Amino acid sequence: MNDENEQVQNVDAGALAKRLEIVITKASATEVIGTMPVRGNTQPFGLLNGGASMALAETLASVGAQLAAGEGRAAVGIEINGSHHRSAQDGFVTGTATAISVGKTLAIYGVEVCDNEGRKLCTARVTCLLRDLA
Repeated sequence: MNDENEQVQNVDAGALAKRLEIVITKASATEVIGTMPVRGNTQPFGLLNGGASMALAETLASVGAQLAAGEGRAAVGIEINGSHHRSAQDGFVTGTATAISVGKTLAIYGVEVCDNEGRKLCTARVTCLLRDLA
């Protein structure tokens, strides 16, 4: 596994991921792991914004789905849902997207977002459509 602070090369997680400072530390079609700082991704009360957790979840699942889709194909998110269990005020959160089902046209990932102590903050399910580019 890669060093926690080392970004996986050749994985473009997109402009929003850069803005949220998401760093992908492991990426395959079956599992994607990434981190995101709490600082800069908070709501007015200083807690991690739930939307930031969901953006992390969708980013990780989309990276996995794109890797599953393969060359000449694209992964497009079509559904996301999540439950927030607790929040964080500082440090980093780590998300792990694990493939639940990957077929020819759909990829479904379960995502857990945890704090520095490994406590679960959010669970999400993301469904991506896999389609040909042409």
